[in-house]
Amino acid sequence: MNPRNAAAAAISQVLRGQSLTAALEHPLAALPTPQDRAFAQALCYGVIRHYYRLNFIAGRLLGKPLKTKDQDIQALILCGIHQLQAMRVKPHAAVSETVAAAARKPWAKSLINAVLRNYQRDAAALDSAAQTDQEARHNHPAWLITRLAADWPEHYLQLLAANDQPAPMTLRVNPRAQSRDAYLALLEDQGLSGDPVHEYGITLEQAVNVEQLPGFAAGAVSVQDGAAQLAAALLDPRPGQRVLDACAAPGGKTAAILERQPDLKVLALDVDPARLQRVQDTLKRLRLTAELLAADASQPATWAQGRAFERILIDAPCSGLGVIRRHPDIKLLRRPEDLDALAELQAKILDALWPLLAPGGVLLYATCSVLRQENEAQIAAFLHRHADAAEITLTADWGQARPHGRQILTGWENMDGFYYAKIGKSA
Repeated sequence: MNPRNAAAAAISQVLRGQSLTAALEHPLAALPTPQDRAFAQALCYGVIRHYYRLNFIAGRLLGKPLKTKDQDIQALILCGIHQLQAMRVKPHAAVSETVAAAARKPWAKSLINAVLRNYQRDAAALDSAAQTDQEARHNHPAWLITRLAADWPEHYLQLLAANDQPAPMTLRVNPRAQSRDAYLALLEDQGLSGDPVHEYGITLEQAVNVEQLPGFAAGAVSVQDGAAQLAAALLDPRPGQRVLDACAAPGGKTAAILERQPDLKVLALDVDPARLQRVQDTLKRLRLTAELLAADASQPATWAQGRAFERILIDAPCSGLGVIRRHPDIKLLRRPEDLDALAELQAKILDALWPLLAPGGVLLYATCSVLRQENEAQIAAFLHRHADAAEITLTADWGQARPHGRQILTGWENMDGFYYAKIGKSA
């Protein structure tokens, strides 16, 4: 397997409904060098990020769609066009190496060669034609363009553009290990640089492998987007309090809470045992301790055992439309019919966990979505259902105040799209 084979294999799996992270696992493992793996991964993310534009152009060049069984050839054509459009690959190599990657289907070599040569010849006209198609122009499915325009008529074009940019790499310095200024100095010693964000964050000028980060293995620093870093301060637990982190995987917020205040009794809950292992790995690296439990947050009767908590964080299952920069496959995998089901699950979790919040306690609701249905509308409905719930106004210099909570739109201050609402329980 070569990098283009690997990329085409992963892209084919995404087109069949698998997440890009899962689809990349085996193809990348089959490549012999770090350089090959890096190239294949960059090619995959580029093609998936610009899929709607690339697919429009490929459709014009092919004339008629390929059969489903030849989705790998479709993926190779998209890889070839993307290399010619956006990657630092010499054009003759982009064409010849992509053609060679079709070795298992010799009949496809002449087709791929013709398509890519025709693109080289007619690139300007094809790129211009792509601007006349809504999905190709905005690089999003039509339903999502419509939905974002309805929710954010003044900002949706910025949102669409932000979704097509790679996300920055942001770090969270462990305050128990050293100060942020001290860590910035360590980065400088390694030839790395970044800008401070929030209380403990640093956004790097250029992403690097975590192995290049000073002290990463020893727990000095973690990778976490700036928007997600806000959760620990907003929750604001006090020493000795009992904290429930529902839907905790992969554990970044659990760890951030404990880094700020280690004297807590934290229960980290997640429905997926495999994902919960990632929480365990994160806490072990950071030398932090929490109780971990694989259970369904919406069914506390099966695990709560009469426990009450002074703080509850619900990082709710959501559409993920605020993190498309990091997971561009969301544009291909998410469906409009998913949204009502997700909103129903969010409401179910909120209602199920509310009785577990002690009087006088605080619940922090968060999503990585930019849709009002999952965010401010969800909280408005919750407050209407619970007379003992009162919103705590979030006054901050980030995001935008909404009728309920605060919304960060993707790309604002280099952060992911995120939503927070804080709710207190009557004493």
